[in-house]
Amino acid sequence: MAQTIADELRVPFESVRMVTGDTALTPIDAGTFGSRTISTITPQLRRVAAAARDILVQAAAKEWNVASEGLIAADAKVTDPASGRSLKYAELARGKTLAQNLPAEDPITPAAKWTIAGKPIPKADGRSFVTGHHQYTTDIWLPGMLYGKVLRPPSFGATLISCDDADAKAMPGVFVVRDGNFVHVAAPSAHEAQNAIDVIRAEWKEVPQISNKEIFSYFKQNAAAKTDDRFRKQKGSVEEGLAGAAHRLDATYTVAYIAHAALEPRAAVAQWADGKLTVWTGTQRPFANRDELADVFHLPESSVRVIVPDTGSAYGGKHTSDAAIEAARLARAAGRPVKVVWTREEEFTWAYFRPAGLIEVKSGIAGDGTLTAWEFHNCHSGSSGIDTPYAVANQRTEYHAVPLILRSGSYRGLAATANHFARETHTDALAKAAKMDPRDFRLKNLSDARMRAVLEAAAKSFGWPRKKTQEGQGFGVACGNEKGSYVATFAEVAVDKNSGAVRMADAFECGAIVNPDGLRNQVVGAMIQGLGGALFEAIEFENGRIKNPHFANYRVPRFRDVPEIEAILLDRKDLPSAGAGETPIVAVAPAIGNAIFDATGVRLNNLPMVPNGLRSA
Repeated sequence: MAQTIADELRVPFESVRMVTGDTALTPIDAGTFGSRTISTITPQLRRVAAAARDILVQAAAKEWNVASEGLIAADAKVTDPASGRSLKYAELARGKTLAQNLPAEDPITPAAKWTIAGKPIPKADGRSFVTGHHQYTTDIWLPGMLYGKVLRPPSFGATLISCDDADAKAMPGVFVVRDGNFVHVAAPSAHEAQNAIDVIRAEWKEVPQISNKEIFSYFKQNAAAKTDDRFRKQKGSVEEGLAGAAHRLDATYTVAYIAHAALEPRAAVAQWADGKLTVWTGTQRPFANRDELADVFHLPESSVRVIVPDTGSAYGGKHTSDAAIEAARLARAAGRPVKVVWTREEEFTWAYFRPAGLIEVKSGIAGDGTLTAWEFHNCHSGSSGIDTPYAVANQRTEYHAVPLILRSGSYRGLAATANHFARETHTDALAKAAKMDPRDFRLKNLSDARMRAVLEAAAKSFGWPRKKTQEGQGFGVACGNEKGSYVATFAEVAVDKNSGAVRMADAFECGAIVNPDGLRNQVVGAMIQGLGGALFEAIEFENGRIKNPHFANYRVPRFRDVPEIEAILLDRKDLPSAGAGETPIVAVAPAIGNAIFDATGVRLNNLPMVPNGLRSA
């Protein structure tokens, strides 16, 4: 965003300071999600910056009594080439109110003429992040601050029958707050707060619940038979397409619940003063958090301020106000600031998960490999990325809602990861049935020029087709598009107890590139994160309890798991910029799964594919 503003306003990058995530200082925004910053916010910032530049030029023209058309705005000043005079922006703005409505058609600088945007400028405040100088919510300290803890139920849906908190209340400096099923404590230290929680004697009524072993049959039995028109797409006749197919293929795919596993757990610091509430918290939606806090505490929005220190990762997992509400309740009761930091076990248990899913696919191809029929049903995991990019005359896609078992919500890429896994794994199997090269099969059925471009670029870099040079070696490919971006991933695996994917090449295209280094980090980071859900991440649960709520038994990618990764960035200056935070993850799992099939002849249709290592495949 700073590069965009500096470029359009014609000022040095270093002179731009972004103020974000503070509901008292910034305009209302929807939040940080959906890869929308570049596609939605950046064009608005360009229009605003261009309009501001025009106002300053007009102010200089008025000062000099000359036509504005001959003046030049550059390097934070306006210059008159005819006379050599110049005025700094600050001089033009001092003591004045410079404002106007945005023009309907405000010309902005095309990508081909960017001078600051499009360059690999280092991350703003990057040094403070890597040296530990930067403060996150967990680092905040206020005078007189207490530390909060929450009495958690033994299982989801448990109801509090009785609660004896006398021993906790007797502890020095401890405050106990009870609100229905919720019991919170605040104490002078986190250790004392935990001790207070430990001495509370509570009795709970629990309800029987299913386990992760039964979840997919539950989805099948409880999926809504009738789907909303928004989640249904039909073209041609699938039945006729299947009847005329030379080869038919039906398959079922499953995707497990997984956790966001951000290194920073949920945290919040709350302070009340003069009937107003201020909360510091790591969230992706500061204004939504403000509104929720105002609703819970029956306050006008103007009496609630949410400040967001940079958040230690979220991946779609920090939309809600859980920790903020807990801290605010305790701070109000204690009359002092309170900090609440969730433990890792709380984060793994009481946060929300990426939804599990069951996907059923029916398909048909002609003798030459042309798709003739495509039917795709997703139960529970979602509709993002559900539409096929392949040209097929007869198709039906539907998303079927299912009543929640575990609390579920946004995750990087949403359901596009599940839908791409099923579609690209199935597409690979169709290529096998057609006796065609997997890349060639895709190209045969693709009419989208942008998709073809990333597929061909990644294939070239990867050296596809490649010959096997050792036993247990395999190669795979997958591609897709989501949120205006396109990706193709090629993977090499070695079926060995000590290694998984050993090389990955990813071609990515999101229109005009704003910062190539930032984009490369987004792409590589998404690919590394995608390894976890592809190979071994899965939440295990039974009777309303999470069975693996620690990093010791919930495996995320380690350094040793990371293969050689090549990110090929296609810069399309002729296209609007789109977001890049999510789409690169969607092709990782199917590319690896297809490579495993190439190595072993075993088709893995379930995520995670090999939680115990590739040899188990």
